[in-house]
Amino acid sequence: MTTALIYLLIMILVAAVVFLLASLVFGRGEELAPLPPGASPTQLPASGTRGEDLRALRFQQAARGYKMSEVDWVLERVAGELDVLRARVEELERQQLPVAEQEAPR
Repeated sequence: MTTALIYLLIMILVAAVVFLLASLVFGRGEELAPLPPGASPTQLPASGTRGEDLRALRFQQAARGYKMSEVDWVLERVAGELDVLRARVEELERQQLPVAEQEAPR
């Protein structure tokens, strides 16, 4: 019985030493320091977001994160729609400018 306890203690001690050595050698597996709470590496302009802003957008990756191909597909689709909408708004504003100038009192 005493021999079994000694073997058990030695196994626990060896496991603890191996765990500590592995922790020191491999660390937490992070290349960069973790971000502060609430911070995000994604950046977008405060206003006037364009399609190229969305195309350049990248998300922080996690072990159980997202499928990058799906997110990239959605971003590309939304970026295309945003470009079309911005072009349409600019076209409508150009059309409204001459009308507004004609209606302005002189």
